[in-house]
Amino acid sequence: MSPERQYNEQEVAAIFKHAAAGQESAQRQLPQGGGLTLAELEQIGKEAGITPEYIARAAAAVARTGPVMPPTTYLGFPVSVARTVDLPGPLSDEAWDRLVADLRETFQATGEVRHDGSLRQWRNGNLHALIEPTDSGHRLRLRTLNGNARSALVGGLAFFAMNLAFMLVAAASAGMDPGTWLLALLSAMGLGSMGVAAYRLPRWRAERARQMEAIAARAVERAGAPPAALLGMEGGS
Repeated sequence: MSPERQYNEQEVAAIFKHAAAGQESAQRQLPQGGGLTLAELEQIGKEAGITPEYIARAAAAVARTGPVMPPTTYLGFPVSVARTVDLPGPLSDEAWDRLVADLRETFQATGEVRHDGSLRQWRNGNLHALIEPTDSGHRLRLRTLNGNARSALVGGLAFFAMNLAFMLVAAASAGMDPGTWLLALLSAMGLGSMGVAAYRLPRWRAERARQMEAIAARAVERAGAPPAALLGMEGGS
């Protein structure tokens, strides 16, 4: 008999977030590198007032997702969001068209549709949606990159460093004259650009994650999942 599956820290967090579905649950931390079985999760959920059936459904929803990939980072800031979900069946042409319409409406972008054999792709700039075959069926991949934030972070740092270098040279040769103070101001503006971009990123990532979660749930439904299987996916993350 194969050992009972254990869920890692990220999966445990996702399971409880899905299972709560509007109920307030306590945050729990696992030992470094540890895991919990489904029975242990159900027991914890029971103590938090969550029915074991909802835990099991949420665990099944998390199991359909692929491994969580680390986000793309620039200067230490995450600037991407991704969502991967295994579909319970293939998407028909009509279901694919509805998915494309859903993507266009959600992200307010027309995008471009491409077909390459069994691969189907919708793309709008840095925003991608891909349906691909797997050994067990089909998978939906969603990914986006915040190009504006990336440019602001990199450009702000370059602007800051360049003007700081000129300012130091000017200060060493002529002291803090008006021109040197101007360079100092421009350096501060570079840091300000980075700060604004960094401040906006968490809200952007949360919104994109919520949108992708909703799109993934509807895609699973269109691919033939029974309504009960969707319970754990509703609500987004």
